[in-house]
Amino acid sequence: MKFFSVFFVLILSASAELTLPEILTFQNGKKVSSAEDWPARRSEILNIFRENVYGVNPVERPADLTFELIKSDAKALDGAATLKVVKISFSGLGGKASFKANFFIPNAVKSAPVFLLACHRTESENLDVTRKVKSDFWPVEAIVKRGYCAASFYTGEVDPDKFDNFQNGVHKIFDKKRTKNSWGTIAAWAWGASRVLDYIETDLAMDAQKVAIVGHSRGGKTSLWAGASDDRFAMVVPNNSGCSGAAISKRKEGETIAKIIRFKHWFCKNYNAFANNEDNMPFDQHMLCAAVAPRLLYISSATQDKWADPEGEYLSGVYASQAYELLGKKGLVSESFPKPGGFRHEGNVGYHLRNGKHNLTSFDWHKFMDFADAKMK
Repeated sequence: MKFFSVFFVLILSASAELTLPEILTFQNGKKVSSAEDWPARRSEILNIFRENVYGVNPVERPADLTFELIKSDAKALDGAATLKVVKISFSGLGGKASFKANFFIPNAVKSAPVFLLACHRTESENLDVTRKVKSDFWPVEAIVKRGYCAASFYTGEVDPDKFDNFQNGVHKIFDKKRTKNSWGTIAAWAWGASRVLDYIETDLAMDAQKVAIVGHSRGGKTSLWAGASDDRFAMVVPNNSGCSGAAISKRKEGETIAKIIRFKHWFCKNYNAFANNEDNMPFDQHMLCAAVAPRLLYISSATQDKWADPEGEYLSGVYASQAYELLGKKGLVSESFPKPGGFRHEGNVGYHLRNGKHNLTSFDWHKFMDFADAKMK
């Protein structure tokens, strides 16, 4: 692919010509000329997204963050794993709060690598730690069998997935005066993922250097923001994340910014300025994907999920690859958009296109783990 000096242009299938802001140019117009320049440019990119999309966190790790083991079973999954349910607690000006994280740690592996799912779906149906209700959304048995810890948390415990004028969840605990760049709920969920990682760093049964953050749909937007902004995550997996996730907004395919801001609690108020105004955005999601570099990024799409714009998700991986190449790594090694069922696993940016609808399935999980087996283990 040819990279142009100011913009990148790519025509994919029936899409119109696409023009995007450069990843490797500072806001002042100076070029990113070496790997030494990248940390400053990455910081600039993250600040752009804090100010314009997800919002600015009022707090990172609280000083009084505590962890309490509230359930343990060393013979879970017929002896294959140790189950731990951990209560993560903290406080702020608005009082005290907590949420749970679940861990199925394989007994056969010393210091196991981790797949952490930021789950936005109903906790009882998708995160049932009793395993009476099993779901491909969180296939614990398969993950443990592959030698990974299957970790999860329910995003609704961190912050409710509804507009309540930010009066509940972590917003109630930490918010002072709300402004146009105050954090939204996606940023709150991403903050929760980082607090789970804080716990993992204390538990020697898990390898905190090998943690993949996974999310689907709005959870995929969460995993991308969490992984881009917290470089402790070794692998970042936005699945079917679509608009305001991995998909490029300027394509205006599927869900657009004007449509997604109906979920007005997900973002900061500044994001509203780009509804029906994508052409004037000085940023796009390929830049956020690039902020993961040089760590592992895995973008996944589904053939029937046109609302999430699979081609736009793929293109973010293509364009983000410049940052990887700058840092001496291969990005998305691909000549073309894959056929249904196809995948690209050669570089540090992976991608697959699953047959089917908007979902997180066993196929997806096994492709994530195939990539991690080769790149993270």
